[in-house]
Amino acid sequence: MRLTSFLAEIFARHPRWSAFSLGIVSALGFRPLGFWPLTLIATGILLWLVADTRRVRDAAVLGWLFGWGHFTLGNNWIATAFTYQAEMPAALGWAAVPVLALYLAVYPSVAAAGARALAGQGMRWPLAVAFAGCWIVAEWLRGWIFTGYAWNPLGIVLLGDFQSQGLAALAPWLGTYGLSGLAAGIAGAGALFVAKRYWLPLGVLAAVLLAVPFLPAPAARLSSLPLTLVQPDVRQNDLNDASQYEAQFSRIASLSLPKQPGATRLVLWPESGVPDYLQDGYPQHFYDQMTAGRDPAFARGRIGRVIGPGSLLMTGAVDLEITQGQVVGARNVVTAIDDTGRIRASYAKAHLVPYGEYLPLRWLLEPLGASRLVAGALDFWPGPGPRTLDLGAWGQAGIQICYEITFSGEVVDRDHRPQYIFNPSNDGWFGNWGPPQHLAQARLRAMEEGLPVLRATTTGISAVIDAHGIVRAHVAPFQAGRIDTKVPEALPPTPFARLGNVLPLCWATVLILLALVARQRRRG
Repeated sequence: MRLTSFLAEIFARHPRWSAFSLGIVSALGFRPLGFWPLTLIATGILLWLVADTRRVRDAAVLGWLFGWGHFTLGNNWIATAFTYQAEMPAALGWAAVPVLALYLAVYPSVAAAGARALAGQGMRWPLAVAFAGCWIVAEWLRGWIFTGYAWNPLGIVLLGDFQSQGLAALAPWLGTYGLSGLAAGIAGAGALFVAKRYWLPLGVLAAVLLAVPFLPAPAARLSSLPLTLVQPDVRQNDLNDASQYEAQFSRIASLSLPKQPGATRLVLWPESGVPDYLQDGYPQHFYDQMTAGRDPAFARGRIGRVIGPGSLLMTGAVDLEITQGQVVGARNVVTAIDDTGRIRASYAKAHLVPYGEYLPLRWLLEPLGASRLVAGALDFWPGPGPRTLDLGAWGQAGIQICYEITFSGEVVDRDHRPQYIFNPSNDGWFGNWGPPQHLAQARLRAMEEGLPVLRATTTGISAVIDAHGIVRAHVAPFQAGRIDTKVPEALPPTPFARLGNVLPLCWATVLILLALVARQRRRG
């Protein structure tokens, strides 16, 4: 109790420094560390500080400082990406992360200020309920304003390990943003129990949180569609070295050969899976850069020979946009190629990465010296959005390339629901923190939509994720390997699959209305 009193005094005397420090602590719950109790405790203490503020403005400042620390540590993997490019100093990455966090911190600030405005001063139930509702709204806004940045939703700390759903099992009924509201509500409830000295409810809450990750995972259900998923372990330093293109193809090809003659399969390669241009009709010098002057029919034909008769490959590639004989743009695509070398279908990435795949406001920023992290004057162009590719015997495939998989409610064509989602990625940019965070978000998409996610990456973590969000097989980071299995079965459409983000916003509305009613009754 002396320690608790001492800490409470420190927090009360230095609320702003405390809020910033608590934000850093809260990010320890994200992968790869996974210290989720610290996230809930730190978020609960933030609400405690917010309850003591005299003005809504003070609550907004505390929420902003919390968010600054939270996103600075949680997004540290972005700095690693700067070490793999020559356009800007690598050290700039360590400045870019906290600068980005200054903006992202606006959303926890909105949640803290909104809760304080709705519920008034004092650590009471209306504040905890309003905080949960406001956090849902704020995180949803973060997911789409200025093209959105949905990375590391708070609710992801409720996700269990590879073989456990944890409290994230509620994602089909809450959505990711609703799950984040649940995490904020649990944190607020814990803080309230401590403030009111309700030790029995606090103990029950802690016991439930500790027990849920040990609940048995749902049984695996596999379809009849054979699958080979390949992780070539091509490091980012080598990926764009033209002198190594043929060696890279030989490596991924050797990992993809059928283990039994005549085996028909769906073969999956990652984003950046082939260096070749696969479409016809480009200026010859583009083909010269990739295949020593050989035409794209050669590139497609050798892929067909690798996968074998009756099989289909889906791989990441780059397509060019040609206008009047000039290359004016590019698209980050997934191309489906059959055993004859024929292109069966294609999908273009819709949710592009600012400064990675295009330079926002190029007309303004380029003269000031700004550039993309990835070298080149051509910007990538966005595709039309989620599409389901009808691949015949190889199923109905939804495609989400890399970063796209992080956007809750934006990964599936709801009018043409796929049987599975293919998520190729190049996570070699992002060090040790980014890939496990990316995988965790792919698992949430599987749980929300009730669809398996097949994730092939250049350096890991590649995985087969079933429709319950359980990782049924994976290849560890920085290892070359393959997974031979069958595509997991899809579940019937979940409530989230039917309603999308209308569902968590309805939960937010209910929570905010409950907080307002509770506050009015207290006044009465």
